[in-house]
Amino acid sequence: MKEKTILSNKRYLYLTEFFAGMSVMAVELGASRLLAPYFSSSQIVWTIIIGTIMIAMALGNIYGGRYADKNPNPDKLYGRILIAAIWIALIPAAGKYVILGISALLIFTVNSNFLIWAGFLACMVIFVFPLFLLGTVTPSLVKYTVDSLSDSGKTVGMLNASNTIGSILGTFLPTFVTIPAVGTSITFLIFAGILLLLTILYFAGTKRGGKRIAAGALVFLLCCVTGYSDSFAFWEEHLTYEGESIYNYLQVKEDDKKVILSTNVLFGVQSMMTKDDSLTGMYYDYALAAPLMAGICEQGHNSDGGDRQTQTLILGNGTGTFASQCRRYFEHMQITGVEIDEKITKLAEDYFHLPEDVKVVTYDGRAYLNVVDQEYDVIMVDAYQDITIPFQMSSIEFFTLVREHLKEDGVMVVNMNMRGSKEGNINQYLSDTIAGAFDEVYTVDVAGSTNRVLFAANSGKLLSNFAANRKKVTSQELFDMMERISEQMTEYQAGNYRMTDDKAPVELLGMQVIDDLITDEIGYYKDIFKKEGITGLLNEM
Repeated sequence: MKEKTILSNKRYLYLTEFFAGMSVMAVELGASRLLAPYFSSSQIVWTIIIGTIMIAMALGNIYGGRYADKNPNPDKLYGRILIAAIWIALIPAAGKYVILGISALLIFTVNSNFLIWAGFLACMVIFVFPLFLLGTVTPSLVKYTVDSLSDSGKTVGMLNASNTIGSILGTFLPTFVTIPAVGTSITFLIFAGILLLLTILYFAGTKRGGKRIAAGALVFLLCCVTGYSDSFAFWEEHLTYEGESIYNYLQVKEDDKKVILSTNVLFGVQSMMTKDDSLTGMYYDYALAAPLMAGICEQGHNSDGGDRQTQTLILGNGTGTFASQCRRYFEHMQITGVEIDEKITKLAEDYFHLPEDVKVVTYDGRAYLNVVDQEYDVIMVDAYQDITIPFQMSSIEFFTLVREHLKEDGVMVVNMNMRGSKEGNINQYLSDTIAGAFDEVYTVDVAGSTNRVLFAANSGKLLSNFAANRKKVTSQELFDMMERISEQMTEYQAGNYRMTDDKAPVELLGMQVIDDLITDEIGYYKDIFKKEGITGLLNEM
């Protein structure tokens, strides 16, 4: 293919626009998965990703347009695409180290809005440059494709259409095909390879740029062979499982006592199974008070000894920790779990011994309540993960919907995993909102963690049922746990903080708690860093 043919063949230029648009969206979605294990997948993180990418594209458009007017040489454009391809290929190898380095630096220097600053700087360093280069594609191609003013509108329209169609595919393919099938790292490599191939075809047609193509291909191959890693937690050894689903980064690890699932954050625990069937020492144990509060005895019968069929619904089933515990201590209870991530349910079956008679529905928790008319004795809400709190499951409308699906003596139990100390923190908002839907609200803090478990009912019998039924518990381990809860549980005094479907700033409230936790946990090391610098900090560690 001669240079003249390439320049005159608008289909090839439209193809360039198509694949550039596709790659931009693929990188954006890959960015969300790269950042999620370190910063969560909240709306704040998505806002940072979209904002920084729009900055990069805008700057690229400006630069590309000015440069095309001064030097309308397509070699320069395809050279920029080549550099973008190589940079994107390097992201799987270097990206996670850059994120950790920036986080380590900021955690000692930033006093507030850590998540915003760390996420923003990570995006700027990793993603802005290659997307800036891809942002120069459209204005440059306009220069090469517009032959006259008479057809300029049609030509620009075709370019924009090519870019848009590519962007659509670049949105769907990573989400539904490449990331679930082969992971984030290979997804970056796939789209980097597409851009590289695009430049190879151009320079092969012009019979120029052989050295730069050879160098770019060599770097790309090195990234494929040595730079690729499917592990976000590269410091971990002997992970039982690490992978990705449509919704989450997933990690399973185990020791001789327990099996743990972490999702989207590398240091949190989403679900746990103890290999000796003992209590976990976590909030799941505290939640076992809810059946007793609902009038269900340890063996799953009514308080009066009747055999009424008891029903439990778990919104956010995970790998079934609470379901398994309910099955162990309340054996006649019928349990339904709702879990939006089908791959987590598969992990529950493979690694966490989820009881076969626990029905798991792949659905959003609130959407499930909207389509069923069944009432339950216990509804467990366990859908909050670090700062990632679904706003639609934190509002007065949601908790009213939960109340409407409870039986007369029914109890709702909620795991709130970020216990704040300042006025107007996320747990205060959640508790006040719940108090707007329920008459009885009690809370207990989970020992050794930032979790708080909340119990809510409208029966007027929550405390009396709990007092009567915990005395009938035959398991000494469970009995001791219930006694501890009884001693530490307090009635919640509601305030005026409420969240609605229209206004539920859960991400900002969660971020405030994260800032407080960092301040409390890192304060000692921050003082050393301020006084003695990095040398003193390294000596202390």
